This record gives sequence, C-alpha cells and structure tokens, in this order.
Amino acid sequence: MKKQLIIYGILIIAFILYNFLEPVKDQKADTLINILFASALFLYIAYIAYLVLKKMGKKDK
Repeated sequence: MKKQLIIYGILIIAFILYNFLEPVKDQKADTLINILFASALFLYIAYIAYLVLKKMGKKDK
C-alpha cells in the first residue's frame, strides 16, 4: 500500500508543478491536459480504494 501512496503523491506533485509552470500556452489544450490529469488522479484514488476494500474483505474471511 505504501507504494501506491508514494505514486499518488508523485502524481499530485506533478499536477501542481504543471499548473504552476504552465508549459502549454494554448488555453484549450491546457484545459484539456488539466482535465485528463485530474481524471487520472481520481481514477488512481478509485484504484487505491479498490485495493483497500479488497484487503479488508480478505481479513474478514
């Protein structure tokens, strides 16, 4: 579980750095990249939640 949290922390740091540095000048492309990045973060949260629930289910048996 520690590995997943480290990866999630790296993704958040990359998202924050991207928003501070603004490498893309086109507003539409920048918005699209932000939406895709945020979607990936939420998908990874769902993956971590799935792993936690899976581990909790194994403990009950």
